[in-house]
Order: sequence, then structure tokens, then C-alpha cells
Amino acid sequence: MSLITTDAVTLTELKRHAADGVESRRDELIGLSHAIHENPELSWQEHEAAALVARTLEEAGFDVEIGAYGVSTAVEAVYGTGDLTVAICAEYDALPGIGHGCGHNVIAASGVGAALALAPLADAAGLRVKLLGTPAEEHGGGKVAMLLAGAWEDVDFSLMVHGMTGEDISATAFSATAVDRFEVVFHGRTAHAAGMPEQGLNAASAAAIAQTAIAFLRQQLPKDTNLNAYVSHGGEATNIIPDRAVVQVELRAYDTDVWRDMKKRVLACFEGAAVATGCRWEWSATEHPYAPVKHDASLGAFWDRNLVARGRTIGAAKMGGGSTDMGNVSQVVPSIHPTIAFLGQTGPAHNPEFTAAAATPAADQAVIDAATILAWTVLDVALDGALRADLLHRTAERPVGATRNTLEA
Repeated sequence: MSLITTDAVTLTELKRHAADGVESRRDELIGLSHAIHENPELSWQEHEAAALVARTLEEAGFDVEIGAYGVSTAVEAVYGTGDLTVAICAEYDALPGIGHGCGHNVIAASGVGAALALAPLADAAGLRVKLLGTPAEEHGGGKVAMLLAGAWEDVDFSLMVHGMTGEDISATAFSATAVDRFEVVFHGRTAHAAGMPEQGLNAASAAAIAQTAIAFLRQQLPKDTNLNAYVSHGGEATNIIPDRAVVQVELRAYDTDVWRDMKKRVLACFEGAAVATGCRWEWSATEHPYAPVKHDASLGAFWDRNLVARGRTIGAAKMGGGSTDMGNVSQVVPSIHPTIAFLGQTGPAHNPEFTAAAATPAADQAVIDAATILAWTVLDVALDGALRADLLHRTAERPVGATRNTLEA
């Protein structure tokens, strides 16, 4: 049931209720963050985290589904019947060997906290609140799988927040590259490596030649691109010429045209290696490609103002180089992907020091502040007449199925 019953309620009052709602659940939200942190689950395997998120929201009266959109560890939780739908994303997958070295436990708890705070205000703000638990951000692209299944078809705008060590920055100071991950397989012919090597076709040699060609290519690529590769399979024994070699490849660029051109040039390196060794070759995608993040300026401005209103300071730094499947969402729905700092904590992301930082009191406070700022930002959008009308108009004009589009390399 809504706690707000008067049509005369003001934005200030709604924000006060939202902040109070988050604060009243402080222990619950921090407990959720720590529970996910203590039980790190890899991409597509986040069953316990998804269950925790789902149970928390179901107990608050949300209409909840685990396994939403055909993804077993995805969660959809909906509250409210307003004509403006917001999708708040909650990630909860961990990194192999490192655990929550990217702080997805904080992302999940913050998103849940914002949704819980908004639920009793949904009627007054004309909102439909949709919390999406989105798995496999680190590897796999859970959001992309959910996009393809229509998870954002009914959404007018979307947002989430990512924890980070260091200082707070502007929402639009965070940037992310497109990323494409694929594997190349070389097929050769086995032979005795000493007795009859002339009868073999060495797939491992093809992989080595391709890596050398890629190393030379790097000098001719734009400076803000990134290219990595490693051999995941290169033979069975020293006295057998390998007939199969597999190379894992990752390409990143901020500009999608540069990214696509880079892929053509990289694939040419593999083709040349195959020609040089007489091997056959083929490539296939190993994960969904991620798109660059496209921040909505209006949403970002609201976030920044609310960050300051919460008593935090926006530094001048910028952040980039990584990738996120929130980029795919941002290409089809107005979105932001800001960060929240674990103030006083250091240590790079994807590092054990970051894992430790993600369960400190600083990270706990980030959960509470981020949940509040997310809720405030949603309320700002809902009660801004011009922006609300624009978002609804953009959704109405959007062709059916438009959000199901994905980036192709």
C-alpha cells in the first residue's frame, strides 16, 4: 500500500520519504550486500544471489519472477501501475578467483534499496518500478540476453550504479568501450613430430603466427583501442604435431566503426596464419558483444545534483576503458550508468584489494547513499513534466521490438 495519499505531495516530500525508506532498511540492505559478497557466484551461476534479491522484493509486495526472460538467474520484480516505467538494474555476478572484485554486491543491494524506497511512492509519482536482476555482466552479457527476450520493451528509462574505489565523479564522466569476444580455431593434421614432421600441418604454429601478426597490428591501431588474445588450447604432447589450436580474442574500442574495422583487420591476421601453415580456420562468438555506454544527459544531471545533495563531492576525474552490457541497454533506452565511491578505499577493480574494499564500512555507506540517490533521480524524472512527457513520447514512437536489437561486430 502506498504511504502517500495526497495529490498535493511535493517532490521534496517524496524525496524525504525515499531517504527515510532506505535508512529504515539500512541493516537489511547492508546484510544483502554482505551475503552476496560472502558467496561469490560466477556468470550464469548466481542462483543464491538471485534468490536473495527475489525474496527481499517479494516480501515487500513486488510481483517477482526468478528465471525471467528465459534466463535462469535473472530476476524481474515489479511494483506500481503508473504510466512511466523505470528499470533499475541489479548485477550480482563475481569474478573467477577474485570474488566480488568489481563490487557487484554493492550494485545489487543499491538497486534493491532504490526499488524498495520507491515502491510506497509509486502511485504518488505515477511510476511503475521494475527491478531487473541482470546476471553475467562480467562474462556473457545477461542484459543482452534479456534485451533479446524483451525485458526493456515496456521501459521508459533505465539506470544502475557501480561501486568504485577512489572519489565520486560525474555520472557522464564514466565511459565504457564496445567489446567483442570470440575464439578462433585452427585445424591442421597430426604427425610424429620427429619421425615424419613433413606430413603434419601444425595448428599451434598457426596460432603463434597469428599472435605475432596481432602484435605488429597493435602499432597501427588507434590509441584508445584494446586488443588481447591468448591460446587456450595448443596441443597434446611434444612428440605430436597438434592438429587443433584455439585462440581466445577480445577487442575493445569506444567507437563502434573503429571497433568493427579492427575486427576485420584482426581476422585477417588469423587468415594469413592459416594460409602460411596450410591449416583451416574458423571463428565464432563466445559471448554477446557489448556496446559503448550512451549516457542520457538529463538523467545524468539529476544524478549529479542528487549526489551533491547527499553530501558527496564530485571530483574532476574521469573513468573508462572497461565495458558493460549496460551499454547495450543505453543504446535503445534512455539510461545512465554512474558510479559511487567507497570513500577512502584504494585498490584497482578486478583485484583482491577491491574485493576486500567492497565489504568495508565505506562500501556499506555507498550502498545506502547510492540507493537513496537512485531513488531521488527516479523521482526527479517522474515529477519533471517536460522530461516525463518526452520519455513517454519517445517510448510511444519507438517501433515494437526496437529494444531487442543488439550490437553486431
